[in-house]
Amino acid sequence: MSSVRWEVDGHDWPNREHSRFVRAGMLDWHVQVAGPDGRAAPVLLLIHGTGAATHSWRDVLPLLAQHFTVIAPDMPGHGFTRGRIAGGQSLPGMARVLAELLGKLALGAPDVIVGHSAGAAIGVRLAIDLGIDAPIIGLNPALLPFPGLAARLFPAMARALFVNPFTAMIFAQIASSETEVARFLKKSTGSRIDARGVELYHRLFRTSDHCAGAIGMMANWDLESLAKELPSVAARSLLVHGARDSAIPLDSIERAGRMMPHAEVVTLADLGHLAHEEAPEQIAALIGEFAARTPAVAA
Repeated sequence: MSSVRWEVDGHDWPNREHSRFVRAGMLDWHVQVAGPDGRAAPVLLLIHGTGAATHSWRDVLPLLAQHFTVIAPDMPGHGFTRGRIAGGQSLPGMARVLAELLGKLALGAPDVIVGHSAGAAIGVRLAIDLGIDAPIIGLNPALLPFPGLAARLFPAMARALFVNPFTAMIFAQIASSETEVARFLKKSTGSRIDARGVELYHRLFRTSDHCAGAIGMMANWDLESLAKELPSVAARSLLVHGARDSAIPLDSIERAGRMMPHAEVVTLADLGHLAHEEAPEQIAALIGEFAARTPAVAA
């Protein structure tokens, strides 16, 4: 199995100056922490989606760090974070070890939670489990299971791939071409990201460990249980849909919004699943404006 190496693949990693490595929850985390110089600021947690890493926030993080203390980890199985979660990369397991990381950082509970795609589900799970009443912002959030038979077939297929030791190496071999990675991203997300973004995804996808982490996350995912708890989410929530998103349909996001008592749904024209990478200024402004309506943040 191959993996990204910080001293090689991380030599020019976005926002590298804010990177640190932290031991927490039996994991060696790569996490980026940034904020305004010389003053305390509300804590904002960024949670990336399946197959991504902190590079996904490369342009959003510096903008948000002008007003927030931003915490952005590589989630287990992804990027430069090392180690395995006992029981696998389940949604509750991911939320649990993330809570352990937050405790180790000792910056306090998040005042704002921002999650992209599957990261939004982790954020909701974290808020429920810890009783955090922080506003939740889901960017093209994956909060509900696939409809019909696909809800059972997709995780089963992912599990079948996960137990095959050659699967991750095969995926990494396919992704060894940057052209193939660019084609895959465009087709699967509907987003048009810059060459720098494509190169960073290629850097990750060509390693079998990162591919295994993404497959393992999908294999252990259970959104049916989360869906039953969405009505209990007390926090104000903003669910953002990119109109060109080819991964998460608007109907799924609207249904999740109706299930959450204090949720708003916003659609952004001409952006895809990776909207925050296509239009970082627009997304950062949206996050800031929504968060500012919370007394703890506004203060």
